[in-house]
Amino acid sequence: MTAARRRPPAPAARRPPVRRGMRLLGAVSLVILTASGIGHAVLAHMDSRLAHVDALGGQRSRAGSTKGTNYLIVGTDLRRGLTAAQRSRWHLGGRPCNCSDTMMLAHVSRDGRRISVVGLPRDSYAELPRPGKLKWAYGDGGPALTVGAVEKLTGLRVDHYAEIDFGRFMKAVDLVGGVDVCTAHPLSDRYTGIDLPAGTVRMNGGAALQYVRSGFGQDAMDVTRMGHQQRFLAALVRRATETGLLRNPAKLEQVATAALGSVRTDRQTTPDDLISLVTGLRGGFGVGSLEFATVPVEPTPFRVQGVGSTVRWSTEGAKRLFDALRADRPLAGPAAAPASGTPAPSRSPERVDVPPGSIHVQVNNGTAVTGLGARADKDLRGTGFRTTGMPGNTTRHDAEYTVIHYDPGWDRSAAALGTALPYAELRAVPGLGPVLRVIVGADYRGVTPVRAGEPAPAPQPRPEPVGIRPVRGDRMLCG
Repeated sequence: MTAARRRPPAPAARRPPVRRGMRLLGAVSLVILTASGIGHAVLAHMDSRLAHVDALGGQRSRAGSTKGTNYLIVGTDLRRGLTAAQRSRWHLGGRPCNCSDTMMLAHVSRDGRRISVVGLPRDSYAELPRPGKLKWAYGDGGPALTVGAVEKLTGLRVDHYAEIDFGRFMKAVDLVGGVDVCTAHPLSDRYTGIDLPAGTVRMNGGAALQYVRSGFGQDAMDVTRMGHQQRFLAALVRRATETGLLRNPAKLEQVATAALGSVRTDRQTTPDDLISLVTGLRGGFGVGSLEFATVPVEPTPFRVQGVGSTVRWSTEGAKRLFDALRADRPLAGPAAAPASGTPAPSRSPERVDVPPGSIHVQVNNGTAVTGLGARADKDLRGTGFRTTGMPGNTTRHDAEYTVIHYDPGWDRSAAALGTALPYAELRAVPGLGPVLRVIVGADYRGVTPVRAGEPAPAPQPRPEPVGIRPVRGDRMLCG
């Protein structure tokens, strides 16, 4: 509270609450940096820096345990650690509120191969038990009520709680030597002062702060801003792994201290728990081990008397998301593929314009997995496509993603094949001719049944939920 009195009051109404981006980066760093290889000595050294709060005790009823481990990470609306000059330069004025500013679930899979980070919109409607917004839980009842509200909304048990306020983020970014971020179009935001050309830019701490804060209020759920934050996190992890930071204990301790210097955890969480998290995650951790999503919400604001405008979660979309976490399933990417030999679940055939029997397909295996091309050829042939029956191999064997090459003159055939392989990328190759070519990648996960016929009557149009669909970290990077 003393820090809050020192700050001169700024006209908050003229400036959006831009601190959330900072919190997200600091918060996810708690899990990502520990998960990615911080050694026993570094974590043990952090013991004296960790404060504890009563977050998991006193709950009347709690959700059942799930596979894997769930961390609730909360960023509070405080602004410690920055000088008045820094707050002025980076537009960090305004009055703090007694509420949570960023909230997310980080699910660490039981096999130690994946971390799924799911953003929980701060204005989500929640019973606290009074009607209100999820972010109010912290002010009404502190960490314990926050945990209870999240468990009630998600149906998932929170195993650990971590609470962070920012102030050292820019230093942490500078310590790793900056981070590369790319934009397809020039990015300019008067609220943050950012002005980027299209292309790839190496960002230091200050520029990174502007980037993760930009885009506030541009869409229904600040999707633009959250997309910037998630892309930056993916780039930050790649930078940390590619520069050998995780193998340099001295440098790693500097970054960990900068990122985790103001952490509070539940009383049950100790450095040993963080060490267990480290040792439980298997080797090969990298940006592809991460996946990001946000809870999809209804596109129309939900107004509540005495509360104002809130957002309601899409019932179907949220259930799908949290059912996957409960079952310890991946949310996105190649890791979502079933194990070799696992049959795809039965489903009704999707309708396509062109009969599969009239579509010629050559399958080539782009991976080092023996027999994967033959399997894909057999799967497509079993669905009715006219494959050559002679799958080949590409020169390189490191294809991560399945790609369909097609001649633009056969775009309807390509669309039908793309329906059967919905995760594949379609690439037009003029002059290729009538035979479509499938390069099978590591993300191959079977064929969706299709059949030609008149499409079923279209249902009444309904606005799509708003949110960021699950995406693997390495699909968010430049290049």
